[in-house]
Amino acid sequence: MNDYLNKILQAKVYEVAKKTPLEKANNLCKTLNNDIYLKREDLQDVFSFKVRGAFNKMSKLTKTQLVNGVITSSAGNHAQGVALSALKLNCEATILMPITTPLVKVNAVKNLKAKVILYGDNYDEAYQEAIRLSDERNLSFIHPFDDPEVIAGQATIAVELEQQLKNPPHAIYVAVGGGGLISGISLYIKNIWPNVKIIGVEPEDADAMSRSLKESKIVELSTVGQFADGVAVKKIGKNTFEIAKKYIDKMITVNTDEICAAIKDVFEDTRSILEPAGALSIAGMKKDIFESNFVNKKLIAIACGANMNFERLRFVAERAELGECKEVMLAVEIPEEAGSLIDFCILLNDRNLTEFSYRMSNSTNAQIFVGVQVYGTVDKQILLNEFKNSRYSYIDISDDELSKNHLRHMVGGRLPKNTNELNKLNFAELLYRFEFPERPGALMDFLKNMKSNWTISVFHYRNYGADVGKIVIGVLIDKNEIKDWDKFIKLLGYKYWDETYNETYKLFLGAID
Repeated sequence: MNDYLNKILQAKVYEVAKKTPLEKANNLCKTLNNDIYLKREDLQDVFSFKVRGAFNKMSKLTKTQLVNGVITSSAGNHAQGVALSALKLNCEATILMPITTPLVKVNAVKNLKAKVILYGDNYDEAYQEAIRLSDERNLSFIHPFDDPEVIAGQATIAVELEQQLKNPPHAIYVAVGGGGLISGISLYIKNIWPNVKIIGVEPEDADAMSRSLKESKIVELSTVGQFADGVAVKKIGKNTFEIAKKYIDKMITVNTDEICAAIKDVFEDTRSILEPAGALSIAGMKKDIFESNFVNKKLIAIACGANMNFERLRFVAERAELGECKEVMLAVEIPEEAGSLIDFCILLNDRNLTEFSYRMSNSTNAQIFVGVQVYGTVDKQILLNEFKNSRYSYIDISDDELSKNHLRHMVGGRLPKNTNELNKLNFAELLYRFEFPERPGALMDFLKNMKSNWTISVFHYRNYGADVGKIVIGVLIDKNEIKDWDKFIKLLGYKYWDETYNETYKLFLGAID
């Protein structure tokens, strides 16, 4: 502990980093009935806290090491920190970045005169290649999180918090990827204010720290979600794990919709747009307030990054309403008869519609997709109770990924009637959802490896401006070849979900008897 404290107090960061403000989030304060402050690390020159740890580590290198050059792996923010530090120290920097890295981050690193090598579909593949090149070319590897000097550099945020706060807060919320940021902050804060709660926040699909602390050992995830690419790490560090075991009070996981809602919250308070990883702490703080019933507590959230890919904003805007429970999505079945649509609209009363899809069919019932504005969980439940007491069959699909990403844009289409004849000939329709790295050729690799006799019956793809592409595909296939299909999708190596028995798929897209 003393060794780390000495490193923190001797850390050199302000040649490239700036002391960032601690700002009160007035809108969030009113909405959540607590005193909420944002530590604005998104205001660094590289729009992320990462420059602190990178420069502190590199400033400790020998002249010989600086002359030889440095190398690192990063999804973006650490890369910019290393590149800016190298520019300041007159040192050559090589940065390994995943092929899926948003272009805004790649260009930012190149603009800082660093050499960029795009390698692998995720951070861990880029990391392994960076380690190999480090040994091969005698370059100093600058670890993104698992290095005492990097941890000490990030901890200077906590030193600033001590100076900016008159009294200790109730809790500090910190985004967690590999654990460097929360390790540095917790080391210092727990030494000066031992009663302050240190709470880590991770995405539900990238929860390496949560699982590791729960199992009391470092757990390596088989896959990680890429939406919050800044924390998309399969395995936390050894140093960060040892610190986390001692000083983290609680871990919280949040979903994509909750992250999007937090991005919107910060925008409404500051008119700044955080990246998904940068808004993690705010999303976790909101969740903790609701679950713990906090009132009038002083709470700090580290707004740790703002390297947002602009094209991703449409996805964020679309999902933010769901994340803050201001929208409910429903699949509703109504009689296909004159006046039924009007009767349905009467049930909605004066509520605002956010989406409404309907198509006349030749069956006795029509299926509609509807998005309705609500005002929190209580109001949502009131609406659902109204539907329960109505004559309409419905499904709440607000948490269904297939519906939110694909079916909402595909409502109205069904298999032709003559498809039933195929069923008699031993054919079946399978429906699968896939995520694949958004890189040139990935989609074609998928299609060209399919058997020519597999008929595509459903196909939907939408570019969300993210580093992961999403498709849903239906295939008509001889039932005797289902094992071949299973083998095909496993060999692809993409994340996939079998949606063949999804209720909303049957309702909107299934064959009409």
